[in-house]
Amino acid sequence: MKKVFGLLVSAFLVLGMMSTSAFADAAKGQKYYLKYMKDGSGMNGAKFATQHTQAEWKALFDGKGEKFIAEYSKKFPGLDAFLKGEKFQKFMPDIRDFCIEFASDSGNVPSC
Repeated sequence: MKKVFGLLVSAFLVLGMMSTSAFADAAKGQKYYLKYMKDGSGMNGAKFATQHTQAEWKALFDGKGEKFIAEYSKKFPGLDAFLKGEKFQKFMPDIRDFCIEFASDSGNVPSC
């Protein structure tokens, strides 16, 4: 009985650790946008996120976000260093969720 209980607890711990890293957070993405991208883009978060629909954002962020980096490095040269750096790769899942959460067809409006 102790072995089964220990196995179940271990399974829940492993599952819990996997799920926290697998899910990004739109609120964190909004904070990262404000801190690292707002000045470079010259737009507030609401205006930035409504540039594309949810499907378009998903397509831009597919893979490692190469299409997003290419498009926004070209549009906003001030973001080039951030978008091609390690911080962007680290924060990209959260920024992706922020963009999708507040896309033009989502009906949501961020408060930034």
